[in-house]
Amino acid sequence: MRLTFLKAFSKHYWWVVVIGAVFTLTRFSEAFLVLRAEQMGLSITWIPLVMVVMSLFYALSAYPAGVLSDHVSKSYLLAAGLVLLALADLILARADSSLAVMCGVALWGLHMGFTQGILATMVANVTPQELKGTAFGLFNFVTGLFMLLASVIAGWLWDRYGADMTFYAGAVFSVLAMLLLVFHKNHKRAAP
Repeated sequence: MRLTFLKAFSKHYWWVVVIGAVFTLTRFSEAFLVLRAEQMGLSITWIPLVMVVMSLFYALSAYPAGVLSDHVSKSYLLAAGLVLLALADLILARADSSLAVMCGVALWGLHMGFTQGILATMVANVTPQELKGTAFGLFNFVTGLFMLLASVIAGWLWDRYGADMTFYAGAVFSVLAMLLLVFHKNHKRAAP
């Protein structure tokens, strides 16, 4: 397979891929939300409610975040999403009841509404028209690998140090991703 087409992508595209990968590292599999709810005593009958709450808050926030992205910097919306994710992780780390877990799950869903469409838009904005399919495929491949890595790390932390450490680590990764986002924004501003 020839990889010469990779040179056709700008450095801005590669920055979006890096930001997307680090961002994905902060967001391990939603299965950990279900495990946390079960750990806090949510009955097996009500476990699907975790995914319903997350999806509901994701759906309710996606459209307003999209409208907002037409008026403010996409970097600001990603940063807001990272703040929401860090808060979700902190609540989930300290949760002592099913209600606390549901609050964390709701924030997790909000963060997805603020970030998923924005990342896709960022990919589209920095990609040549003739390479859009390849750009999205490559972006999703890289972020998929990082999602797997994030979930492996989360599982290892859960087994080794407990659920709270898994979510604390997620919050730390969120802060690191935010620092990368700030660095990228400052680097773009400083560039001639």
